[in-house]
Amino acid sequence: MKKIKSLLLLCSVSLMFFGCGGDDGVSDNPTQNVELRNPINNFTWKAMNSWYNWQDKVANLDDTKDDNIDTYYSYLNSFATPNDLFESLIYQKGEVDRFSWFIEDYIEQEQQFQGTSTSFGFSPRGVRTSTNSIIMVVTHVSKNSPASEKGIKRGDIILGINGQTFNDSNYQTVAQGLYNDNAEFIFGEQDGVTEKSRISLTKRQVSDNPVHVTKVFNDVNGKKVGYLVYSGFRSSYDEDLNNAFATFKSEGIQELILDFRYNGGGSVLSCGYLASMIYGEGTGQDVFAKTVYNSKHQDRGYTLPFLNGIFQYDAQGNYLQGQDIPLNRLTGISKIYVITSSRTASASEMIINGLRPYIEVVTVGKKTYGKNVGSITLYDAPASDYTDKSAANSSHKMAMQPITFQIFNKLDQSDYTQGFEPTIDLNEFASWNNFLAFGDENEVLLKAVLDNISGRSSRVQLSNDFVEVLPMKSENRFENEMYFESNFVKNNFK
Repeated sequence: MKKIKSLLLLCSVSLMFFGCGGDDGVSDNPTQNVELRNPINNFTWKAMNSWYNWQDKVANLDDTKDDNIDTYYSYLNSFATPNDLFESLIYQKGEVDRFSWFIEDYIEQEQQFQGTSTSFGFSPRGVRTSTNSIIMVVTHVSKNSPASEKGIKRGDIILGINGQTFNDSNYQTVAQGLYNDNAEFIFGEQDGVTEKSRISLTKRQVSDNPVHVTKVFNDVNGKKVGYLVYSGFRSSYDEDLNNAFATFKSEGIQELILDFRYNGGGSVLSCGYLASMIYGEGTGQDVFAKTVYNSKHQDRGYTLPFLNGIFQYDAQGNYLQGQDIPLNRLTGISKIYVITSSRTASASEMIINGLRPYIEVVTVGKKTYGKNVGSITLYDAPASDYTDKSAANSSHKMAMQPITFQIFNKLDQSDYTQGFEPTIDLNEFASWNNFLAFGDENEVLLKAVLDNISGRSSRVQLSNDFVEVLPMKSENRFENEMYFESNFVKNNFK
């Protein structure tokens, strides 16, 4: 009887250990002594080990790391939070990988990907002026936002926040007022010194349509020229983008200007749609871009051709075959002008790189950011190799947005990590006290492009005095992103 009880006990113990492996990928080990304190740490390591672009270069992501379960659990337990573990796995953080981040709430992330966030509704840029004063210039105001409702507009000058004016010693501290829920802004005259008014704002949820301005100039040296201000590749506004090109197509434009100066990137598919609208001669056999993953996922590499329609999905995220929305595609465009700045990044740079093998691309402004890599969102869903949001662990909303692929064009070119140098080098902040509305023919960067199309020397008047654009923390940590949406991943990463 004792022998039978012992055998039953041994079987029970064996089942306990050998039965709890499965989808979480933890090795079966009957001698396990260490208890894992935070299971999300396991998800973090496993997903990074599978998908991270530089997995083979990070020693702690080596495939042997979890061979011994006690040693592996002890390693995971040494990190207080999943975010701490994630940060420790970043390859040469800030140098090679400047882009991966951990997500505390993927619902909030998805909203920001689509341009919805809690904000005052305006974007400022810090500037040290030619008179050595420090100010902020409003570069963009969202429609139907707290800022627009108070009459704030592009080009307005801010001297300070919450009763304090900016100076050399307090700029970074006073600027933190931008990240409060409520703030009073001190607005100034065009001299950058004299106070004009004080306006109090309270943040609320703002949805910013990235298709800001669609305009046609009817006679630029006898040509019709289309002008588009587009601030982000957001898939929920793909139809708005398509409608803008319906206007260009019906007007018969011969030249196209893309204003990407504040476009930090976004959806790879939206980028593919825009490229296809511009280069109507491109076919499904012509390569616009290629994605390359790590050695574990070489089969997931995707070749993005020129497209004829916008993909449609049902409520469950399944692709609706044959229900694409037709794209408005231009023909006869042999050259495009792209207005750029240091904030032009990611999917915006993908347009420049991907179209260059087909048409001439002239860049005007400042050097772009330099981001030739992208990501997918990884969820706590081990059965799907961490890609299916619908299968994610419902007990938390944590996820990850690590770099998972590098992007190439038709000619296998991807070497722009230092950014694209401008064809025509101009700094719009040299006119900090005369910022004009987008689409104004005398706005400094647009005027330079129109002068170039006209075949005349640029008559842009800029101050010769030095101005410095000051670094600022961004409220939107996702603004320099390039990613595939979860619907696309679900239908193509089988």
